Amino acid sequence: MLAGLSFAGQVGNTRIDQEILTHMKIPDVHIERIRGLCYTESEARFLYIVAVFSGYFTLGQFRAFTGASYGKRPTCFAEKLIQRGHARICGQARGGSLFRLFSRTIYGQMEKDNLRNRKRHSLGFMRTRLVLLDFVLGNQDLAYFETEQEKVNFFCQERGISKEYLPATVYEGAAPDQKTIRYFVDKFPLFAAPPFLGLPPVVTFSYVDAGFERPSQFASHLAAYQPLFRQLNGLRFLYIATQEAYFHGIAERFQSIVRRPLEPDLSGEILRYFRIRRKWDNHEYIIPVTEDLEFLKDARERFRTENIERLYKSRRAGELAESELRTQISQRKAESAIFFDAYLVRGDRSVRPEMLATVTGA
Repeated sequence: MLAGLSFAGQVGNTRIDQEILTHMKIPDVHIERIRGLCYTESEARFLYIVAVFSGYFTLGQFRAFTGASYGKRPTCFAEKLIQRGHARICGQARGGSLFRLFSRTIYGQMEKDNLRNRKRHSLGFMRTRLVLLDFVLGNQDLAYFETEQEKVNFFCQERGISKEYLPATVYEGAAPDQKTIRYFVDKFPLFAAPPFLGLPPVVTFSYVDAGFERPSQFASHLAAYQPLFRQLNGLRFLYIATQEAYFHGIAERFQSIVRRPLEPDLSGEILRYFRIRRKWDNHEYIIPVTEDLEFLKDARERFRTENIERLYKSRRAGELAESELRTQISQRKAESAIFFDAYLVRGDRSVRPEMLATVTGA
């Protein structure tokens, strides 16, 4: 289970506990602007989510979002999109038409007309984006980082991490010296998570498996994020897929590629924290040592858990030898820093090759 997020305990649930999470913030002004193009409020909200997270959708997803049934409402919505030149049918998926939301007019209402979601993409991209959209539509109460810039700002400005550690892709320009660096190009859901086990607030990373990925692709994805993972005190990772069979061996692969190399040996730091804290509690500092006090202040926040507090009291009382303390910390460190879970997108979510084909000129 993805500790701290209350996924109701096991793979197969299709909604995250909303009571502990921040709701997705969709600016009202953007919704009003889209409504100004003759869309209803629910249609405008659906288009916002599609534009930000996918670029592609089916009417089945629209019906699920609005609670509409087959008939006039989804048909009228599709006709408006096509007649106004905001979207077009680009293929067949899930027994119906696959739409691409491409109009700069729509994206411009959200001040996101530079999003690459509006561009044409490969079949693999489309398949993955449909599953990704399923996840977002089913979990609208998560605090997502919507754009590349929001993600870069969070890690670089709020966390103080250099851009060199972010997952990046370099695109060549027309001239040899023209290069563009883009970050987080996979655009998989990345969202805020509440504090857990004494850790500061962390983010949840994810990977979307639409059923056609090779194991090496997941390994490559993790490798691209490894430098960033190494800069974080804690992280959570969510593997999103359409069938339970796709989860086979995934946790073990994550464990070997990410968790084992990144799990820090905290025993030395906790022992230092205990030594400095005991001296402070015993009023042994005649002249305060700035370095010690700064470490103590940070450590009090970092190691503020019931388990650490219990260990400190046992250590201070002389009930716990240093070797025993190191053993207990070593046994618990894997559960206190890195978390992994699998998330199953339920329903008619899988997209098979014969169900998805491009249309000439789309």
